[in-house]
Amino acid sequence: MDWQDRLIGLYLYICQHYKTHLWVHAQRLSNNHHPKFSDEEVLTLYLFGIWQKQTTVKAIYTYTQDHLSDWFPDLPSYQGYVQRLNFLAATFSPLVEQIVADCPILDCFLDTYLVDSFPCVIAHAKRSGKACVADQIASKGWCASKGMWYYGVKVHIVAKQAHKGLPKPEYISLTGAANHDLSALRPLLPYLHNGTVYGDKIYANQTLKDTLYERQNLTFYTPVKKKKGQDILPAADQVLSRTVSRRRQPIESLFQWIDDKTGIQKACKVRSYNGLLVHIFGRIAAACFLIAFYS
Repeated sequence: MDWQDRLIGLYLYICQHYKTHLWVHAQRLSNNHHPKFSDEEVLTLYLFGIWQKQTTVKAIYTYTQDHLSDWFPDLPSYQGYVQRLNFLAATFSPLVEQIVADCPILDCFLDTYLVDSFPCVIAHAKRSGKACVADQIASKGWCASKGMWYYGVKVHIVAKQAHKGLPKPEYISLTGAANHDLSALRPLLPYLHNGTVYGDKIYANQTLKDTLYERQNLTFYTPVKKKKGQDILPAADQVLSRTVSRRRQPIESLFQWIDDKTGIQKACKVRSYNGLLVHIFGRIAAACFLIAFYS
C-alpha cells in the first residue's frame, strides 16, 4: 500500500468518527463553526506527519507545505494550525479509544495482560527542577529503567498479549512522573477478570495479588523482590522471576516500537497542557492505527 492510500484511508476513518462522536469534544459556539480548513484535515495532517517521521508540529507543517500542498490547499498559517491543533486536544483521547476498539483481536490471548509504563520527558535532569509546563499533570520524578530524574509524565498501558506480534493496547492512562506505577494501575484493575497479568517488580504487592485472585479470578505475576538483607534469591524465585520477565518482554518491545515510530518519549518542545495532550495521545493514536490496520 502506497502513502496516498494510507493518507486517504486515514482521512476517511477520521471523517467517519468525527461526524458521529468526536465533534462533541471540539464544539464551537461562534459563527465560524465550519472553518474552511476542517477539523478532520487538522487531525489527519498531524497523524500522517507522525507516520512520515516528522517529530514536531513545525516539522509536520513544513513537510505539508513542501509535499502535500495539493492535498491541503486551504492550509492556514503555522500559528493558525498550532492554535487549531491545540483546540482539538480533547479529541485525541477518544480517537485512541475508537482505534483500540476497532483493533482486531483474532491473534490475541484474551485472558493474558501485560502492564507497564514509560516516561514522556518534558525536561531532563538539569532543567527538571525549574520546569513548570503543563503542571496540571506533569511533575518531577525518577525513572529507574533509564536511571534519570526528569520532569514530565508517565504513560501507563495495559495490553493484551498477541501471538508472535506486538501486544494490543487495551487501557491507557496518564499520570505525573512522581506518581507510583501501582497507584496508577489500581483504577484499571477492576476492568480485568478471569485471566493472568504480568508486570514489573514495581507492581509487587502480595495483598493486592490475593485480593485480585479472590474477587476477580485474576492471577498477577511479578518478579520476586529481594527481602531486606537478602543477597541471593532462592532458585525457585529466580526461575519465576526469569519466566515473568520473558513473558512481559513484548510490552517493552511495544514501547520501543511506539517511540521509534513516533518519538513519543521526547516532549521537550511542548509548551502547554493541551500541547502535551496532543503530543502524547496524537502519537499513541498514530501508533495504534498502524497496529490496528497495517500490522
